[in-house]
Amino acid sequence: MSKDPAPPLDLDEREQTFVSHLKELRDRLIRSILCLAIVVLVLMPIANPLYEWVSAPMMEQMSHVGAQMIATEVASPFLAPFKFACFLAVMISIPYLFYQLWAFVAPGLYRHERRLALPLLLSTIGLFYLGAAFAYFFVFPVIFGFLTAAAPEGVTVMTDISKYLDFVIVMFFAFGAAFEIPVVTFMLVKSGVVSRADLVAKRPYVVVVVFIVAALLTPPDPVSQTLMALPMCLLWEIGLLFCKWFIDEEDEDDDEAEDPTALVPTAADKP
Repeated sequence: MSKDPAPPLDLDEREQTFVSHLKELRDRLIRSILCLAIVVLVLMPIANPLYEWVSAPMMEQMSHVGAQMIATEVASPFLAPFKFACFLAVMISIPYLFYQLWAFVAPGLYRHERRLALPLLLSTIGLFYLGAAFAYFFVFPVIFGFLTAAAPEGVTVMTDISKYLDFVIVMFFAFGAAFEIPVVTFMLVKSGVVSRADLVAKRPYVVVVVFIVAALLTPPDPVSQTLMALPMCLLWEIGLLFCKWFIDEEDEDDDEAEDPTALVPTAADKP
């Protein structure tokens, strides 16, 4: 037999609960900021070697034509490596930052929500890292090789270090976000927003939208657009496979026909 709903809290209890949540949120924000600060301090002494590493794909292509990078602003030789060290600190700290978010949100979730949210959270982090790695190891050499070779006769390619860093950071985020497609697809089907059959039926339209999005997120050249669009299409298909393996058609039908009154939580639903 299900338990009776918990009695409502009075005003003082609600205020105490709200204040305790604010204190916990403050503590977790402080921990996150301290983590970022510590990682930045650790990376600062090696900021220049780290920048040399991230600029290696471009430098390798420029060396073929006898060119090199330049700094057009006075503070660029310091600011560009420092900016990349900060960006890399965020990338390294993402698992800890997401852990703090999870620790704050998880107590308010139901048991079935935690079982679903934790794997999705881990998948989101892993896919973001995978997208950034794909951009660095596979996309950058091809893009920079194409752009360097496409320079008109008599034009020497001499990229500014700050402009280059802005470009690669945007590409890291773009490919990291693009690789989240399986998670987004799974969530759309699992939540009942759309069925897997509908997504399969709309495959031609999805491909067109993917190429449009890739064109908006990448430089205006067909090589980088294709290098982003093709993995996005593949990841979308992987998301459909996950939906087929882990979501029963009966569950989709139940989500669509669910009684709105069933959405009201009771104390028995709590862990």
